[in-house]
Amino acid sequence: MSPEAAEPFEIGLRFRRSARNRGTVITLGVIWGVLLAALLMLDAAWWIIAFLGAFTLPALWDLARDTQSGLDLSQTDLSWFTGRRSADIALEDIDHMRLDTRLDFSVRATAVLKTGRKIRLPFECTPPHQAFEDALTAQGMQVRRTHFQLRQ
Repeated sequence: MSPEAAEPFEIGLRFRRSARNRGTVITLGVIWGVLLAALLMLDAAWWIIAFLGAFTLPALWDLARDTQSGLDLSQTDLSWFTGRRSADIALEDIDHMRLDTRLDFSVRATAVLKTGRKIRLPFECTPPHQAFEDALTAQGMQVRRTHFQLRQ
């Protein structure tokens, strides 16, 4: 299985993602290359380079720790984990799932419970939205799509 894969299992969906992937390494390499070039070729102030480089530290931390995240949708429950956090919701407690497309075209998932409480799934453990929507629909769950709302 690839580092980031959504695959059907039994009746549902299993998704896993690893922070240690090629995209993260390439992105960090490019950013650090640009910062180093600015320092050496443009004679940029070291403290500006250090300040800008500090924004890459969370990605470096995830890369070093190889943070794992994932989601499982079975016949009876929806569970996810990311780092040390995890949660589990019985499907019978969920009224519907909301998939919100944001202005940056990312899709955020929210479980709306029958009590009215909303539980937002962490972005890093959310599978590709079409596969997730198809798996939810196959489970008989109502899925509501919203696009580009500025306020929630």
